[in-house]
Amino acid sequence: MKTSYIFRRTLGLGLVAGSLLATTSCNDDLDRVPTYDLNTESVYKDAEGYQRVAAKVYSGFAVTGGQGPDATTGDILGIDQGTSDYVRSLWSAQELTTDEAVIQWGDPGVQDWHNMNWTSSGVLIRGLYSRILYEVTLCNGFLAQATDANLSSRGITGADLTNIQRLRAEVRFLRALAYYHALDLFGNPPFATENDEIGGTTPPRQTTRAELFTYIESELKAIDADLAAPGQNLYGRADKAAAWTLLAKLYLNAKVYTGTERNADCATYAKRVIDSGVYSLTPQYKNLFRTDNNTSKEVIFPIVYDGKLTQTYGGTTFLTHAAVSGTANSFWNPASYGINGGWGGIRTTPRLYQQFPDTAADSRAKFVTGGQSLEVTSQTTFTDGYVPIKFKNISSAGKPGSDLVFVDTDFPMFRLADVYLMYAEAALRGGGDQALALTYMNRVRARAFNNAPAGNITASQLTLDFILNERSRELYWEATRRTDLIRFERFTTGSYLWAWKGGVAGGRAVDDSRRLFPIPAADLSVNPNLTQNPGY
Repeated sequence: MKTSYIFRRTLGLGLVAGSLLATTSCNDDLDRVPTYDLNTESVYKDAEGYQRVAAKVYSGFAVTGGQGPDATTGDILGIDQGTSDYVRSLWSAQELTTDEAVIQWGDPGVQDWHNMNWTSSGVLIRGLYSRILYEVTLCNGFLAQATDANLSSRGITGADLTNIQRLRAEVRFLRALAYYHALDLFGNPPFATENDEIGGTTPPRQTTRAELFTYIESELKAIDADLAAPGQNLYGRADKAAAWTLLAKLYLNAKVYTGTERNADCATYAKRVIDSGVYSLTPQYKNLFRTDNNTSKEVIFPIVYDGKLTQTYGGTTFLTHAAVSGTANSFWNPASYGINGGWGGIRTTPRLYQQFPDTAADSRAKFVTGGQSLEVTSQTTFTDGYVPIKFKNISSAGKPGSDLVFVDTDFPMFRLADVYLMYAEAALRGGGDQALALTYMNRVRARAFNNAPAGNITASQLTLDFILNERSRELYWEATRRTDLIRFERFTTGSYLWAWKGGVAGGRAVDDSRRLFPIPAADLSVNPNLTQNPGY
């Protein structure tokens, strides 16, 4: 069992957020949280109280409430708890909308992801939006109470004061991360900081995409001095390298967000992570997605899961169970995944499998093909589509996780291989050293080919198209694909198609408005400051 800071502090925290916070959307049932008889003075009375709320902020990316995964309600209402998990919602928006994933289930809104026919009234769109804004509100609540004035008035000094000031910087990072997802997915979300009244009568104003970009950039730079040095924080907590990685991601997509390229800035911050010398590629690719990936020197910032302490039907529990057939047979043995049974849900379109020119030599190209067809004739038939073998609830030594239902494996939100690939792309777009980009690319490729040069490419082979394909080969099912396809102008156009894109078997172009998700209609109805995204 992992013993990270988060787990030690999260136990018994389910009531803290609801007692203090209301989300930035005033009257949408999906955004309401439970209420309890606590107040700020009783919760933040000492350093321990601040640490507990900070743990709640961190755990907001991993779990859905304090009453357990089978409770009828969680931190946000009106949606199944497991479905509303932050990682599962983000993954669905980033993967099910692309060539990397389809899903069998017919629950309301599930097929809308891949068919690209979601609407502003869809429950899953509302769940994604509400989860992100709920996380922002958790951060705002903590930061409003963690001012120097409040810490002084509560007599917090010495090492406690230093620790809370560092936690304050970390929570600002977590808010920037949530706002980055809002920027990427919704473009123009409502906006509030710790300086705005939480749960007040005035609805939050709507920001523009360019304004939010600038805000995230400024926040990440402002906290740099207060974050721990790369690799020097407790496991699961943010440090300087996490902030630099998020800045690199922000800059890589700057043209999409603001209309202006920032590739040199992307390369600068990616190289800052690399040159820290703290991170190295995990020798075996598969071990990045096992229960002991908390020991990896490649993971820069994880979302931490534990089969006993962070039980949820989202996160890596979802990613592990949903990719295993619900029918055990000669092709499917749930025990080999460290679980008690599969859910028979997610597979891929032929496109992902076809990204690998050499499925035998490339260690990343692991798929269940027996009993499965390559072609996806029906999205709702689990045997249609090969299944990537990625997340498992077993250790690198083959030992099962601590629980056969809830998975111990952490979700690698940021890792070094992605940073290498971001630098390579930024360099090819004119922002860095192309010779160095080739070196970084071949480090990723060498690991994929069992730490041998068999997969190395030449300078002439290092093209933007190659990088897009390599990102898919390296990062599939890690919630990056939609953003990548949009940046390469392949997401909505007819120049790149995949099975059932736009709800048509052979794929079709869709309107460019699908590059953003809609502001939920329920939020528009209660907040006159909001304007719907174009096309909805």
